[in-house]
Amino acid sequence: MSDYQVPSPSLAQAVETSRRRSFVLAPQRTHWVLTEYKVLLELSDLAEPELRLAGLRFHPELRLSNRDLYYDALAFHSLEGGDPRPLQGLPGAPRIRNLSWSPDGRWLAFAHNNELWLGHVFSAQARRLCGGLNQANGSANFRWLRDSSGLLVQTVAADQGPPPQPPKLPGGPLLQEHQGGKSPTRTFQDLLKNPHDEALFSYYLNSDLLCVDLRGAAQVLGRSRRIAGLSASPDGRYLLLSEILPPFSYQVTMARFASRTQILDRQGQCVQTVAQLPLLETVPPDFDAARPGRRFCTWREDQPATVAWLEAADEGDPQRPAPVRDVISQQPVGGQPGVLVELAGRVEALYWGNDGLALIQEGWWKTRQRRVWRVDPSKGSKSLLFEYSSEDDYQNPGRPLTQIDDQGRQRLVIAPDQKHIYLVGAGASPEGERPFLDRLHLDTRETVRLFHSCQPYYEYPTGLLDSQASAFTTQRESQSSPPNLVLWRGEEVRQLTDIGPAVPELTRVKKELIRYQRQDGVELTGTLYLPPDHAGLLPALLWAYPSEYKSSARAGQLRDSPYRYVHPSWSGPVFFAMLGYAVLDDPSFPVVGEGEAEPNDTYVPQLLASAQAAIDELVRRGVADPDRLAIGGHSYGAFTAANLLAHSRLFKAAIARSGAYNRSLTPFGFQSEERIYWQAKEAYQAMSPFHQADRIRDPILLIHGAEDSNSGTFPLQSERFYQALKGLGAPVRLCLLPLEDHGYRARESVLHALWEMESWLDRHLQGRRPAQGEGAGS
Repeated sequence: MSDYQVPSPSLAQAVETSRRRSFVLAPQRTHWVLTEYKVLLELSDLAEPELRLAGLRFHPELRLSNRDLYYDALAFHSLEGGDPRPLQGLPGAPRIRNLSWSPDGRWLAFAHNNELWLGHVFSAQARRLCGGLNQANGSANFRWLRDSSGLLVQTVAADQGPPPQPPKLPGGPLLQEHQGGKSPTRTFQDLLKNPHDEALFSYYLNSDLLCVDLRGAAQVLGRSRRIAGLSASPDGRYLLLSEILPPFSYQVTMARFASRTQILDRQGQCVQTVAQLPLLETVPPDFDAARPGRRFCTWREDQPATVAWLEAADEGDPQRPAPVRDVISQQPVGGQPGVLVELAGRVEALYWGNDGLALIQEGWWKTRQRRVWRVDPSKGSKSLLFEYSSEDDYQNPGRPLTQIDDQGRQRLVIAPDQKHIYLVGAGASPEGERPFLDRLHLDTRETVRLFHSCQPYYEYPTGLLDSQASAFTTQRESQSSPPNLVLWRGEEVRQLTDIGPAVPELTRVKKELIRYQRQDGVELTGTLYLPPDHAGLLPALLWAYPSEYKSSARAGQLRDSPYRYVHPSWSGPVFFAMLGYAVLDDPSFPVVGEGEAEPNDTYVPQLLASAQAAIDELVRRGVADPDRLAIGGHSYGAFTAANLLAHSRLFKAAIARSGAYNRSLTPFGFQSEERIYWQAKEAYQAMSPFHQADRIRDPILLIHGAEDSNSGTFPLQSERFYQALKGLGAPVRLCLLPLEDHGYRARESVLHALWEMESWLDRHLQGRRPAQGEGAGS
């Protein structure tokens, strides 16, 4: 055990003083709330009591996550100008989460710890509405009524006694038995382990369902239910409620527990049961697999009270031949169910417009094929609108634009002539991303470009002020300015917010989007950051994260913009450009498997080729010293860094944060690998740095959150890798951060992790070794 350390002053100050400001538009887009928050928590926040049950982590008294960031200041702004109006009447030291506008835009609801508060837009006054929120299920636990008259709220069950106490002695051994038949499942953390865990899970998830009006008067709609989701029908007469049912499982998380979805009236009485799903412990590892039975039950946003759901026609098994994979059905409350449309792929998105128009996006992972259908719900007919590869960002037509109306309905924005809709997209191109807003004619499929982002900005459309698109708002950023809200209205273009850089020193770092080519002809990209006024060859850090593709041409597409703001995120490598390093962030590491070939069968040679190409480009540009190179990454990027040390001597050092290094510990698939270990032993072993540990000669720094809950990256991965490398004589250092999860949250942890990284790079690329307790660059 050692003390927490702090990196060099410039790095520490950049992290500790960093605050973020952002904006959340009201449904009418005539006003918005400006939020402020710190990017880090304190270690004491993570040290609060925490239960870990069925994939959930929450504070047992507050029944919310200890690890979520929170806002500490809110201010209302108007489209027509005027001074900002800070929200008054907030509690001391506010911890604000889960902002939610009322459909009429007059109120902003939010949680402060376990209390529900309202902020009134016109008076800018806040007041407490009710207490006892139960947020243990990990989702927002309040929903506005469609007429803005109140909210549906989950609260701690009023009749609960004290929590179940653990038995003084075990009642017997814990037994699990399987009667045969294939039952694959990926690795999960924080699972239930015994009957006491089951009792705790049931106790803490039990909620009362209330309808609370704007004065705070509450009507009880249900008692002691394990609520997983709820929403009001568009006409406000009914509720759609999903709840978790026993039996519980020790093999999977809450998402696969048995559940029941019912329609309730406004008195809380059941009108009908829409879906009842059994416990699901067996799911094919294929990414195109789906849960059997009725899933994703939701209201049709364009109808008063019609529920829709998905159902897999192939029982959710993509290996089973079937001309139809997913079926969308619907049923008006009190009416008969019927099939709306059948699809050859899995439903990825639903967009409701009106009785004559809906859009449905389907896809198939194995082929990366994607289709968007125009559907007439009144007839059940469909016609193809778009077809393209999900990998082909250059051909992506954009996402259909939806907005919330004053009745709280999220619907397609349809032009007054009823023949046009609107599309927004990132606009990937060989010159970089240029977001756009298009008007699409539904019959001819012709588009008219209404807006196209232009240099020196990266500007993304955020919404329309009217259905003619005569006025709209965008989010504008540049290399030196974070995102700000901009109004476009006729000839008027006006910036509405004035959010400055959180770390002004970082804007002096030089940023360039670079392109280069792998030996096999695959186009590669990366974002190069250089210190201000740099000269000569620099030590360089490459920060990697690979991706899998089915097409070499699409793998090389440019998916970034040279005009984006450099967000001061500790989790990335950009800060190190302030310390004199050349930094290549997110260099392309595509792993391509065309046709029937599996990408990971050639993972290692493709990894090496991409790394060599990146190094060659940095050397060609005269910015990097080839004898002072380091590779780093987080999660799957850490896996990449370790593999590059195991299979090459290209780098003098590596930094691997929160990675997985032994793929036999994730035997039922990982990342984009669908095959299980016993189907692809050679690939699993060749890709596992743990299996190649005897080949590692260069120093590697392992950092891991001691409480990592991410699937597959449990801390044991770093601990066993460290033991292997130590036993084999490789230079290695392991840093376990107490209380931290997969991503690090506490200020003390982040500063120490940066100190470890800075020290490691200085020692192995610069030949300097800082004394214990001082910044590496001091």
